[in-house]
Amino acid sequence: MAISAVLRRASSSVLSLASRRASSSLLPLASRSAITSSSSSSSSSSRNFHTLLFNRFGNVNLSHMRITTIECKKFATKTNADDNLVQVLDSEIKCALEDDNSQREVEIPDDFPFEIEDNPGERTIQLTRQYQDETIKVQVDIPNVAPEENEDEDDHEGEKNDYDSSIPLVVSVLKGGNGVSLEFGVTAFPDEVSIDSLSVKQPDESEEQLAYEGPDFTDLDENLQKAFHKYLEIRGIKPSTTNFLQEYMSSKDNKEYLEWLKNLKNFIEK
Repeated sequence: MAISAVLRRASSSVLSLASRRASSSLLPLASRSAITSSSSSSSSSSRNFHTLLFNRFGNVNLSHMRITTIECKKFATKTNADDNLVQVLDSEIKCALEDDNSQREVEIPDDFPFEIEDNPGERTIQLTRQYQDETIKVQVDIPNVAPEENEDEDDHEGEKNDYDSSIPLVVSVLKGGNGVSLEFGVTAFPDEVSIDSLSVKQPDESEEQLAYEGPDFTDLDENLQKAFHKYLEIRGIKPSTTNFLQEYMSSKDNKEYLEWLKNLKNFIEK
């Protein structure tokens, strides 16, 4: 019986020890797995979060830097181009100021038959006068600049040069107060007045209406052409008038050109 008691105690001790070792071995393993899993998950989340931050904000900053650099280059290019344009305009303004015609005032002759309405900034002037019961109105445009003379000019001496400096005019003769007018298209050359067209204009006539304006003036009978030239002459449209207008409009053209250059420069510099 003593031997049996000893065997039971030994067996109980072995089982107890085995049980404690098994529990001790199992519990730390589970705990380590949980800790390892938690640490791995935390590390992975941390890496993903940092990667997201870098990709999001890092790329935006780099793009902003690239855009800023491009904009700076564009601004520098624009500034250089504008500065160069202003310098060229300054040079052209200086040349225009050195031209005597840009500053010279043209004196109106005492016997000039029309009143002149000249508004700065406009390319045309308006002339008006009363002749008996008629109102004469003339719109005068800036000169058509003649090209330089060529070597063949001597071969055509005596022939009319179509490239002489000229000014276009529209002459309207109104009478009766009903608004009906006789309108002439005129080109004024030095010492010569050329009628291009003539027609009767109705006050209610629309621009869309294609009214019959007669044949080309040069196709009219020669005596009829001379009569119409005389008709305009006694109303003030004659070489002495148009020669003055040539000079006046040439001066106006130079003045308007100078102001145009100054306006361009002021706009670019803003």
